[in-house]
Amino acid sequence: MPRFGLRLTIAAVIALCAGALFAVLALLVETAFPPVWELDRAAAYGLHAVATANPELTRFMLTWTDVFGPWPWRLAVIAAAACLVWRGASRPALWAIFTITAGGVLGLLLKIIIGRIRPELPDPVSIAPGEAFPSGHALTATLGAGVLVLLLLPRLRGAGKALAWGIAAFLAVSVAATRVALGVHWFSDAVGGVLLGLLVVAATTAAFEGWRRDMGREPAEPLVEGVEPEEARRA
Repeated sequence: MPRFGLRLTIAAVIALCAGALFAVLALLVETAFPPVWELDRAAAYGLHAVATANPELTRFMLTWTDVFGPWPWRLAVIAAAACLVWRGASRPALWAIFTITAGGVLGLLLKIIIGRIRPELPDPVSIAPGEAFPSGHALTATLGAGVLVLLLLPRLRGAGKALAWGIAAFLAVSVAATRVALGVHWFSDAVGGVLLGLLVVAATTAAFEGWRRDMGREPAEPLVEGVEPEEARRA
């Protein structure tokens, strides 16, 4: 049977890059590297001033971070996976559930290991429990958006594919930004959440594509064709 071997897909390259960047960022956070710490403080206090001066914007951000919070993404992925199973596509359904679950567990473990304290700002506009790094909201938004796009790609055509990735990127980044603006995360927490989400999605996607090739299926480019291109024939 053909082996995935050293023939890396774009997803594998993204996983390697995101993993390296996340590891460096985690090390800088753990050692309180002064430039990162100063950037975090400047972003936290600067955005907090904007939030306290604009209550309507703050209410919008609170709604946004809830609507696109971790549980809505998890439920959306579960619903998509259930639909796939009903259609007889159990393989991508299992990949989707594994990806968002593994990413969430990994994020929680890293929070405990690193144990970073959240910002403590005067007159906070929002509060959140637990440790700070990486941001769970940013992580789950990246995981959920990435998984859903990769499931939808086989059914999209032309500019629809680029639009789907654009929307996914916007949602992940906007959720990450609200967590910093609301004063419940440092800037590096949000960046770390997005990077970890990219790492997990890209790594599981590359592994899934390697398995497909081992099973004798036609090689695919997941970022263009999705994790299971054969789904297009079920439409």
